[in-house]
Formats: sequence, structure tokens, C-alpha cells
Amino acid sequence: MPREDYIATIGLEVHCQINSESKMFCSCRAGYGHEPNTNVCPVCLGLPGALPVLNKHAIEQTILAGMLLNCTTPEVSKWDRKNYFYPDMPKNYQLTQFDLPLCGGGGVPLYDLAYHKDVQKNIPNPGKVVQMNRIHLEEDVAKSTHLSNSSTIDYNRAGTPLMEIVTEPDIDCAEEAYAYLKSLQQILQYGKISDADMEKGQMRCDVNISVRKKGTDKLGTKLEIKNLNSISAVRSAIYYEIDRQIEELDMGIDQQQATLRWDPNTGQTSVMRIKEDSHDYRYFPEPDLLPVNTSDLVEKMKAHVPELPHDKRDRFVADYGVSPYDAGVLTSDLTLADYFEAAAQGSKFGKKIANWIINTVLGKLNETFLTIDQNPLKPESLNALVELIEAGTISNNQAKEVFAVLWDAPEKQPAEVAKALGFEPADNSEVESIIDGLIDANPEKVAEIKGGNAKAANWFTGQVMKASKGKANPKMVSDYVKAKLEI
Repeated sequence: MPREDYIATIGLEVHCQINSESKMFCSCRAGYGHEPNTNVCPVCLGLPGALPVLNKHAIEQTILAGMLLNCTTPEVSKWDRKNYFYPDMPKNYQLTQFDLPLCGGGGVPLYDLAYHKDVQKNIPNPGKVVQMNRIHLEEDVAKSTHLSNSSTIDYNRAGTPLMEIVTEPDIDCAEEAYAYLKSLQQILQYGKISDADMEKGQMRCDVNISVRKKGTDKLGTKLEIKNLNSISAVRSAIYYEIDRQIEELDMGIDQQQATLRWDPNTGQTSVMRIKEDSHDYRYFPEPDLLPVNTSDLVEKMKAHVPELPHDKRDRFVADYGVSPYDAGVLTSDLTLADYFEAAAQGSKFGKKIANWIINTVLGKLNETFLTIDQNPLKPESLNALVELIEAGTISNNQAKEVFAVLWDAPEKQPAEVAKALGFEPADNSEVESIIDGLIDANPEKVAEIKGGNAKAANWFTGQVMKASKGKANPKMVSDYVKAKLEI
């Protein structure tokens, strides 16, 4: 049967580390890039007699994440033991949450620009909000590295505060999964809850997929792809797994619930183990940790809810006159949004500043392999540069030369750079004199314009710019020409 005769149902489980100086249940340093097995203690190594102590900051940040995603928080939340045996968890159980997590419900809006660029002009379900099931807080496991003849374990990561953000089976295709992860990443970064950097392992994703024939209500057998560490890998794995399941179903091969691994080199999934159910983990309440009353924490975190990307986008459109698309680009990264707002502060030319950032600044950053955090151009310098253009002091082409100097010498002022480059504005009376001379010398052009070809006036503008050696302001020249020719 063709692919169109099947329906895919997808749910995601995202594991996201919280920005925290210490681990979830001990005072060991949390973070990325330290010498292996140096940030450890009896608690995160699971030594006998060691007792856990809750990280209040991590609990608060999880509650804040729930607020950003419209979740609800119960008045009481508790911790549980999830029992399993594997080298990455030295206690042989994980401290997590089962039936009373910190956050329930909620949803993630899929931003248009969060979709892969290949589908941004043809989004499957515009305006969709992916429904969530829960966010629970737990400790991360150690990092296992599998070599050709051995494996290594780094326990620095064991015990790091980790949110597990679980959707309902509400995602229909790989493109929505891609947009969900991008949107979620953006929201968590806006809240400064996590850097959510997948390359550093701060955010990882498990994908649950089932396929069924159209016209049937019962979901197909669920298979889970484990530990995907890039958003592109999630997209590719979903495309492959849906096709694989459809092919096998067409052949009459029933699917068996299992956990799969994704091999980016072959572009294929393979079975790791037959999938466990929750009862296989023998959850029970953690006896060494008291339940948490959340009311005071919820009230405290209300004051920390930031302006979210979609709210900021709407405000940029209203306050600065930028287009919805440009506002979407500017708010797609918090640092970029802050840079634009700093550059547009007190300016009447917000749209022009946005154009310079999107078309010139971002282009230069891409060309020089820099991030927006490494941008050398000060926002106040960009503001002053646009002011020079709009005042008629320099042209757009001249501004690009000033921009190039400022990029390499950001301590300089745009006005002094323009002066040093010889970009003194032409005298208005001199410009008028040039226009009058051209009109007198080119009666055939004047007749052509007055005969209905208004575009021919651009020829006069070009000649004036040439005669003034580029010092005249093109807009001013164009206005003068039109006034003289009465068009």
C-alpha cells in the first residue's frame, strides 16, 4: 500500500539539563568539559550510606519551564526510585518522578521559522500547538563511551539536574517533530532554564513511533528510538522508521514493541532490546526524600516568567514597524533579539535597523563563521550608521564601506569613519545646479519622461550621483529630479 494509506503517530521524550552550578542531589559541580570523573562524591557515585539532598534551584527552574509551556503544578510533588541495572547509574536505580511530577499538561507552539527551511513555505499544520503530557525532574546518568574493544564511563554527568519533557502522541510527521524541538529549545533558552545544546549533550531526545492504516482507530505497535543527539538526526530517523514500519506491515510482518538505536552512518535503526513497560522498573516512592509543597515556589517563579518568543515577535511588529517575518527572524534567538532592541533603542528607523541586521550583520557573521554572541559591531554603532543614512549624510553604498571599517575597528564612531573615507555630503545648491544642467542638455530625455515613461527619471538620478562622485543622497536627488520635471 502507498505511504498515504498509513497514519504515523509520534511522541517525543526530551531530556534537558538545567543550568545549575551543582548536581540534583549533591553539591558536586555540574557542567560540561571538565576532566572525567573529577566532579564526583559518595552521593552521585551511589556509595552505601550516602543520602541525597534536593537542589531547590533545579525544582524552581522546572516549575518555571512548566509556566512557559502552560503546564499546571500540583500542590505536592514527590520523588521515586526507578530500578534498573546498567553501568551509567552506579546506585542501580535512578531518582526520578513517577505519579506526581512537578508539571502536567501544557503545550509547545510550533513557530513557523522553527520548521526545516525545506518546508517553511508549505507548513503541514500552521499554528499547531503540540500537546504535552508532563515534565518531571530527575538526575542524569553517567556518560558511556563505547570503543572498539572497551567502554569508558564518566560519572561527572551522573546526578546533573535533568528535566524529562514528554509530549502526548500528538506529532504527525518528521517535520513537526523538527519544529517542536526547535521551538522547545528556543523557549527554554528564553527562560535561561537551559542552554539546550544538543552537541554538548544538554538536550537529548527519544522518539516513540507507531504506524496504522487509515480508517483504523487503534494505534499501531509503539517502537522507541533512543538517545538521538541532534534535531536533524530526529528528523532523519523518523522518516526512515515510518517507511520501514510501513514496508514490513505491507509484507504482513507484525511490529514488536522494542527499543531501537539510530545509526547516522548507515541511516538505519536497529533493535537494542525488547521494550520495557513502566512496571518493569519497579517504581516506588524514594524513602530518603520528603515530598515537596510547591505553592510558595510557584508564587516565587511567577515573577521570573520572561517575554516569550511569540510575544516578543508581536511587540517588535507593533513597536518597531518590522514585518512579521523579520520579527520572527529577530526573535528566533534571544541574543539576536536583544541586539536588535539595543540597536533600535530611541530610533525612528526600527525597520531599517532590522533590515541591516538580517541582510548585512547576519550575512557577515555567516561569512566569518561567528555567532551573534561574537558580533563585533556595537548596537549603538549600527543605530548611528542608520541615522547617517536617513539624515542624507551618506548613501547606502557608502554605509556599507563604513560598516566594513567598523567591523574591524568597532571602537570607532560611524561619523568619524565616514569623514575619514571622504563621505562628505554634497551641497544642495550644487546638486540642484547639476540637475538643471542635465535637464537643459537632454531635452529628448525630458520629452520621454513627460510622454509617460516616468522610470526614465532614474537616468538623471544616476548621472547626478556620478557627477557628485557619490556624495549626493540618492533619495534627495530623486526627489529633486521629480520636482523639477513635475512628475
